[in-house]
Amino acid sequence: MSLDILTEARLLVLSVGLGAVLSAIYGVLCLFRGLLPHHWLAVGVEDMVYWLFAGFAVFYLLYRENDGSLRLYVIGVVLLLRCACCRAGRTISRKVLKKTGECFKIKKKQSHKTT
Repeated sequence: MSLDILTEARLLVLSVGLGAVLSAIYGVLCLFRGLLPHHWLAVGVEDMVYWLFAGFAVFYLLYRENDGSLRLYVIGVVLLLRCACCRAGRTISRKVLKKTGECFKIKKKQSHKTT
């Protein structure tokens, strides 16, 4: 195989990994928001900081792995994976929050029965 193809394949794999990591970070941020609701302005600031971090992470990947040459497929892969994981992560987050809420309700009811 050509060295160029291997380099591009490595860049593709790294961009898929970065998209997964960024999705996981945003999933944690969404769980945090679900557990501790806060003002819309704080949510906006959190999103802005996240997207700045995500942008720097993608461009750092391009700079480190590709000598700064812009590869649109890297940005596309990261965004597509981020969107796909967001949909799946939202479903999982809702289920986790629902189970957590049920757990707290059960403990609350049990504590009232014992007193």
